[in-house]
Amino acid sequence: MTAAMTAAGDGSGVRRFVPPPRAAVDPQVFAHPVFTGLRDVRDLLEGPEWPSIAALEARLALPGKRLVEQDATLLADGLHYEARIAQGRIATRADNWHDLFNALVWARYPQLKQALNVQQCRHIASMPPGQRNRAQAALTQFDETGVIVRVRNHTLLAAWNVHDWCALFESRHWLSGDIAIAAVFGHALMEQALLPGRLLVGKCVVVQGEVDAECIDAVARAINEGGGLADPLQLRPLPLAGIPGWHQVQDAAFYADTSYFRPLRAGRQYPPPLALLPL
Repeated sequence: MTAAMTAAGDGSGVRRFVPPPRAAVDPQVFAHPVFTGLRDVRDLLEGPEWPSIAALEARLALPGKRLVEQDATLLADGLHYEARIAQGRIATRADNWHDLFNALVWARYPQLKQALNVQQCRHIASMPPGQRNRAQAALTQFDETGVIVRVRNHTLLAAWNVHDWCALFESRHWLSGDIAIAAVFGHALMEQALLPGRLLVGKCVVVQGEVDAECIDAVARAINEGGGLADPLQLRPLPLAGIPGWHQVQDAAFYADTSYFRPLRAGRQYPPPLALLPL
């Protein structure tokens, strides 16, 4: 294994993902469906040179927000990362995959990012310094690894509820549009997808609907209203490599791997989807 394929410690005992260097990333990686939402800015991902933060700021032109370089001068203000965003400044590290994807997601899904920031700031203000509640954990998980799934066939939800992965990933359901990915939102998911073949798990909000944009707007409204992301357990895990066409080998042995396609934990229940269509 190369250094890029391992996890590194940060001194706290937490293992963090280490992405490959930019020069080591094959541009064909960005043809993967995880990056579908970024196809209009694919040029910022390809090639040996990092876009500068000034170039990103000019290109993306985020409404009401500015990308500012995260350096010692910026951090000296002592503000929480989310509080700084509420003031209109998104701290961004130069030459950094994680922060580049974060900036691109801000440009692609500003209504979702803004809704998350408002709720994070609300919870930060209500908690003692240094403490986090479960709603903050849920908001962070969705921000980092979030996926919005739209469905129109309630039997698929029944399969998902019990982790019947074989039923959920039957190709006919995905080909017919009975279930589809409305948006891959999590920028950490995108960062991990830089390593081809990595088995990704999205944390999902599900919408009963037909149109991607309407489903995305419904999730933003729900977050703005303070609902849907009160606890990490409300997010449905989805092994993304199980989606037909999202992984190179999808034979019976692959789907039988319970270390990835995990069985339902005892007592785990999921909320109903946000409904745009009657069940």
